[in-house]
Amino acid sequence: MFAPMNTYKLQDWLPTTKKEIEARGWEYLDVILFSGDAYVDHPSFGAAVIGRVLEAEGLRVAIVPQPDWRGDFRDFRKLGKPRLFFGVSPGAMDSMINHYTANKRLRSNDAYTPDSRPGMRPDYPSIVYTRILKELYPDVPVVLGGIEASLRRLTHYDYWQDRLRPGILIDSPADLLIYGMGEKPIRELVHRLLAGEEFASLRDIPQTVYLAREVEKKEDDLILFSHEECVKDKLKQAKNFRHIEEESNKLAAHRIIQSCGRQMIVVNPPYPPMTEKEIDASFDLPYTRLPHPKYKGKVIPAYEMIKFSVNIHRGCFGGCAFCTISAHQGKFICSRSKESILKEVKSIVNMPDFKGYLSDLGGPSANMYEMRGKNPDICAKCKKPSCISPMICKNLHADHTALLALYKEVDRIPGIKKSFIGSGIRYDLLLHHYEDEKLNQAARQYTEELITRHVSGRLKVAPEHTQDRVLHFMRKPSFKLFEQFKKIFDRINKQQGLNQQLIPYFISSHPGCTETDMAELAVITKNLHFQLEQVQDFTPTPMTLATEMYYTGYHPYTLEKVYTARTKEQKLDQRQFFFWYKPEFRRQITQTLQKLGRRDLIDKLFRKNMR
Repeated sequence: MFAPMNTYKLQDWLPTTKKEIEARGWEYLDVILFSGDAYVDHPSFGAAVIGRVLEAEGLRVAIVPQPDWRGDFRDFRKLGKPRLFFGVSPGAMDSMINHYTANKRLRSNDAYTPDSRPGMRPDYPSIVYTRILKELYPDVPVVLGGIEASLRRLTHYDYWQDRLRPGILIDSPADLLIYGMGEKPIRELVHRLLAGEEFASLRDIPQTVYLAREVEKKEDDLILFSHEECVKDKLKQAKNFRHIEEESNKLAAHRIIQSCGRQMIVVNPPYPPMTEKEIDASFDLPYTRLPHPKYKGKVIPAYEMIKFSVNIHRGCFGGCAFCTISAHQGKFICSRSKESILKEVKSIVNMPDFKGYLSDLGGPSANMYEMRGKNPDICAKCKKPSCISPMICKNLHADHTALLALYKEVDRIPGIKKSFIGSGIRYDLLLHHYEDEKLNQAARQYTEELITRHVSGRLKVAPEHTQDRVLHFMRKPSFKLFEQFKKIFDRINKQQGLNQQLIPYFISSHPGCTETDMAELAVITKNLHFQLEQVQDFTPTPMTLATEMYYTGYHPYTLEKVYTARTKEQKLDQRQFFFWYKPEFRRQITQTLQKLGRRDLIDKLFRKNMR
């Protein structure tokens, strides 16, 4: 439960009500933001970031968190019309993942809502909120952002409706969509509106998407198969995806155009990755780092999870097939300066309920801080979605030195007892043999430092599977690397007299994975003395390679056919192998392996019990 610091007043948060606006003496608002999440004034919450960015531009901004979309729409009316535009953010998660399990069962809680209360946002708030705003205020522009809209900007497979849906602007009447991290495009939009340009004329802002009846095509535009063609032919959807993913991972991307009915969806190329100065400017805005006082006495689980953590960079060059990070944040790492990070750590130390333990000093992948290409010219020509799969790029300067120095600086701050790494670690970056011996030495030092000083009892890593064929589809390294890392982890723990656990994450039913693959996984993890806890059934999410394989049945890069467990029964048949050690699963697993003709695996899994 949060306890506001005595130094903060209500006016230190962006206003959420008419009373709060009047208390500031404002007679109008420039921008009103609607968010599917509770309002937490923290750089991990998108609506707060955009609100603070707009405030820094001198605008009068208000936030309406989790508006009631039923009834008379009073939450959408209460603040009136803004001078410039409405902004809509569905929340920090895709609403459908937030609402439903991998088996499409309705979840009973919402981590981004006070006291986890469910039902505080609709399915697809990107569509629902904008439709309401356009119904009430048809003449006011609406700008759509957030991860839900970002990953649905073009034709995409929707797992929950089991069909291809068009780019979200076809269903959402927003005037403009901002994809990815929105600070730079929203700032450019505001500058041009304040300079007197008409909203409808703003068609060339990078990292935005808009609809048009006609488009003057340029020579280097990338024209995709139409939505209708993709609906009729899954192979065309697979081919489209390869182009979309490659363009989202290039430094100099092409404009993308896709037709849908009589409309054209136009995706402008993204901005270059943020500079250190730019990302610092975003994180250094005057966040209170606290939920709005209206939630006093209530718990917002998503906030509790990150309240004593610090995000040190954005982006991930892992390119995992099932992950949306690079599609939204990009593969190029944007790192904050040491000064900006230390400033945030010191602000956490001053929080009244801080006990001296940072829960995470990390990012999308904790140990990619300050990593980049040795030769920028090579990166400028590259369109590969991953810098480390199927092998680590020779141009990658994977140096852990800056991260080691940062950890030491943080640990020297008075009031810090321990700084833990809660984000995922890429152990393949630690175990790779680099040509530069300094990189090998830094990786060894980092591994030792991580295990001895920065593990909160349990270190979580994500091998995801044990079978190399499945790992190839996942764009993950060989399981042999995990086994190698485990030996190092166990050795260092023994040497240091530590009793820490290594907790691996695994996925079942990923495209390319069969029941036999899952049975082999069960045997291998049993022999390593794991009884798995952190497991997940694959959930198709828009704009990932794995989702395209799941829906189309093809690998978009090779066009080979890929087997995927699709029915509920097929998924459960795979998932059961995670829990081979539970008596209630033994009979079903035995029957499955008999059906597969793998009695050898029955013996390997249960031989101790059969003596």
